[in-house]
Amino acid sequence: MRVVVTGAHGKVGRAAVSALAAAGHEVTATDLTRPVWERREPGEPRYVQADLTDAGQAFAVVREAEAVVHAAAIPDPTANAPQVVFQNNLMATFNVLEAAVRFGVPRFVNISSETVPGFFFAERSFLPDYAPVDEEHPTRPQDPYALAKHFGEQLMDAAVRRSDIRCISLRPSWVQHEGNYERNLGPQVRDSSQAGAGLWSYIDVYDLADAIVLAAESDLPGHEVFYIASPDNAGGHDFAAMLHRYFGDRIELRPLARPDASGISCAKAHRLLGWAPKRSWRDYLDENGRTRQG
Repeated sequence: MRVVVTGAHGKVGRAAVSALAAAGHEVTATDLTRPVWERREPGEPRYVQADLTDAGQAFAVVREAEAVVHAAAIPDPTANAPQVVFQNNLMATFNVLEAAVRFGVPRFVNISSETVPGFFFAERSFLPDYAPVDEEHPTRPQDPYALAKHFGEQLMDAAVRRSDIRCISLRPSWVQHEGNYERNLGPQVRDSSQAGAGLWSYIDVYDLADAIVLAAESDLPGHEVFYIASPDNAGGHDFAAMLHRYFGDRIELRPLARPDASGISCAKAHRLLGWAPKRSWRDYLDENGRTRQG
C-alpha cells in the first residue's frame, strides 16, 4: 500500500516507517523537520515537511494515500503550554483524518495513548479502578494531552459514522528503545516502588511498530481501540503482590495472564490483531537494571 506516516522523525514514527517499508509498503514520511537536498539512501522513503495543524498541508500530504499512520503529536503535557499541546495534537489529528475521509483513504491508524483514562497526568490524582487496565476502563482525562488523545479517538468514531473509512486507535504504554531502557526502566527493575501511573507497564518500540503494521494491514471494520504493552512488567515483579503492597485494596485486582503481568492488558490486541510482542526489558537490562554488555 501507499502509506503516509506522520510524526515520522519521532521515536514511534521512525520505527513505524522502517517496519512498514520492510513489510513492502510504499511509505511517505512527514514531520516538521526541514528536509535536505541530498540523494536518498537505497530504500529510504520519500519525505515531505508539513505542519499538520494547517489543513492545506495535511490535505497535500494525504492525497493518494491508501493508509495513514498518524503518530505526530507533542508527546506529553509537561514541556509546553497547555493550549499549545491541546491545539497542536487535536487539530493535527482532525486535519489528517478529514483529509483521509475526503480522499476516500480506506484505513487510518491513530496513535493514541495509555494516558486516555486520565490517571497519568491528573492535576487531582486518582488511581485506576482495576488492574490490569483494559479498553473497557472508564476514561476521565484532565490534562490537555490525554484530553486531546481522548477527543482524537472520538474523531475516529465520527469518521466511521460518516464514511467508509476503517480506523484503529493504538494506546501504547511507555515506549522504550535501545538507548533509554536503563534510564527509564532501570529504576523500576531495581526498586518495585517505582511503579509510576502505568503500573510497571512498558512497550518496546519495535513491538509497537509490528502492531502498527498489523493495524495498517487490518480489515477490521469500524473503529477499534487497542492497548499495546509488553505482557510482562518492568522488573519481572509478582504483580499481585506488588499491587497489594503499594496500593492495598484501592485498585481491584483482576485475573492475570502470568504472575509477572503488566499493569495494562493487551488481550484484545492479541485476539483481534494477532499481535504477539517478541521483546522484553530482559533483552536489554540485567537483573540490576543495567544495560547488558556484549
